[in-house]
Formats: sequence, C-alpha cells, structure tokens
Amino acid sequence: MQFDLFFELAVPGHTGRCEREVLADTLSEIALADELGFTTAWVVEHHFAREYSHSSAPEVFLGAASQRTSTIRLGHAVVVLPYNHAVRVAERAATLDLLCQGRVELGVGRGFSPTEYLVFGADMADSRQIVDESLSVMREGFVEGSVDFAGEHYRLDGVEVLPKPAQRPHPPMWTAAVSPETYTWAAKEGLGALAGPFKPWFLVRQDLKAYRRAWAEHQGDSPEPGANPRFGMTIGLLCLPDGDRARELAREPFTWYYERLLAQTRPVLERFQESYAYYQKLGRLQPLLKRAVRLSLLEAMGMVVVGSPQECIRKLEKYREAGVDHLLLAVGAGALPTEVVQESLQTVAEQVMPNFRD
Repeated sequence: MQFDLFFELAVPGHTGRCEREVLADTLSEIALADELGFTTAWVVEHHFAREYSHSSAPEVFLGAASQRTSTIRLGHAVVVLPYNHAVRVAERAATLDLLCQGRVELGVGRGFSPTEYLVFGADMADSRQIVDESLSVMREGFVEGSVDFAGEHYRLDGVEVLPKPAQRPHPPMWTAAVSPETYTWAAKEGLGALAGPFKPWFLVRQDLKAYRRAWAEHQGDSPEPGANPRFGMTIGLLCLPDGDRARELAREPFTWYYERLLAQTRPVLERFQESYAYYQKLGRLQPLLKRAVRLSLLEAMGMVVVGSPQECIRKLEKYREAGVDHLLLAVGAGALPTEVVQESLQTVAEQVMPNFRD
C-alpha cells in the first residue's frame, strides 16, 4: 500500500494564513514528503470554494512543485473534463510531465458543483458523454501523429497535439469515482479509481470489490504494459508521537474540514441532477453525516485516522487488507499549522510507512 498526500489548498479564516502563505507552506510540505519517500502528491481542482479550497489552477501549482522535487509523483485529483477542453488538458499534462521528468499521475472526472457547471457553460446532463469523448481525444493526442475525432462535443481533423509527454504512451490515468457504475466504467477503461473523502468506508469497501471484479472481467490477466488495477482512497490523518496530543490538535480542524466538505457536496446531494442519480442516494446519509462531523464518529466511519504511530498502524491495516493500493492522506486537513503537518509527515514516514512495505 502506497502512502500519498492529498491537498485542497484550504485557506481557513481562523488560521490567519493568507493564500500566498498556504501555497508556500504546501510546497514546503511536498518537498519534505519528497525527501521522506511518500509516493504521490495529489492536488484537487475546485472553484468558488472560499476557505475550503483555493485550488483553481492545480496545473500551475504542480508546475511549481515539479521544480522543488525529484522523486515524488505529482497527481491531478482531478481535472474536471466537462469544463476543461480535452486538447488543453493533454497539452498541460504533457508539459508538466516533461517538467517533472515523467512523474505525472493524471486524474480526471465529471465534477459535482452545479455552480461550476453554470459559470463555465457546461451541462451536467452531458457530463458522462463529454468525459468519454475527452478520454478518446486525450489518448489519441498523447501519441505520435495527429488527432482525427468526430463526436457530439469534439470535432478534430488532423490536429497535432504538442508537446508529447515523457511517459509513453501517456501518464497513468485515474478517475474520480462516486457511483457504483463509475467504478465499473473505470475498470472497463483501464483507469485507476479515486474514492473521495466524503464517503464512509463501508461503502468504499463495496466499491473496491466491485472495481476489482470488473477489472478482472474486462482487463483479464494480461493487461497492456504498465496497466493494472489501481484503487486510491482519501482519508484525513494526523499521526504524532503522542496520540492524545494528536486527537486534541485534530478535533476542531477535522470537524471544520468535514463540515465544509459536506457543504460543498450538499447542492448535488439535495437536488436532482440528470446523470447524478446516485448522489441523491448518498443524500439519504446526510443526517448521519451531519451527526458524524465529530472526530470520534468520523474515525468510526473510517473517514479519519488520528493517534500515535501504533494506533495509526492498527487503524490503517484494514485498508491494506481490503486491497487499497494508495492512501491519499489529507494530513491536518488543511487546517493545522505547517509545523504540525510536517511533524506528522516525519512521524508517518519514520514509524508507520515501514510497517506497510512489501
């Protein structure tokens, strides 16, 4: 099981940090994670989410991170395809892959914000079709030669997409996944699956089983070179030598983070959106989730891990046993001082990660 990091670039008002400081602190945390042996640093794309996430240009931020690191992989979690042109996504991903000498992990998805769809002029009902067409355009654009494609949303005739990525045929590709059908679709497409931070573990565990079954069915035992089932799950984490201190420090920041996260997902959970029917089913969990925005219940639901190294090892073991390949750790949930986050990174790398090496 790989240990990754997950960043929303949050700017909570109560911390007193400005956007410039958050960007600088996060770059320093990623540079430290590079030295400590974490596998991937993932950065989201969100818009108009004051305090919760100011990560509206992740490709720019990751470009800066590429020049501060040498080993850690750099991941999009994720590029929202319905309002990012497929050719531009391929161009930016290839440029970043060249800058970091082949360390890009490219996650894509549909997004879930009605406001973002409205502002960027996209229709949520078309989201699945746009993603399908975008993937075809991107895969063709990454390889040598020109792109010829005719669909409902894209029409390209002899377009050569430049530059080409360092990784061939292209960087490993992932998709954000919420509904069961998305996990099945991801397996059919040969994509890694990224489970978001707002779904309880008992549901994610079901999704993981379905994804691996679908992969075995559609990809078989001899996938293309470099392709294999890849399942990532995001959790909040704070691991410190003193478990009681970790719980005391995590209580308010983690509550803040998951309250903001629930607020971000509430519009699509509460109102029917065509092709987002599964979100309405998740909406039935809202009363439970509202009650769960306390550290103890978040831990009970498998969404958060807090404690000493020994406690964290015990709590993290269930994810490895279930077959999670990548744990995306939101260390401090973006609401703790960078000094605490870096202390936790050191603790995880030195006292937790060695127990999960093959």
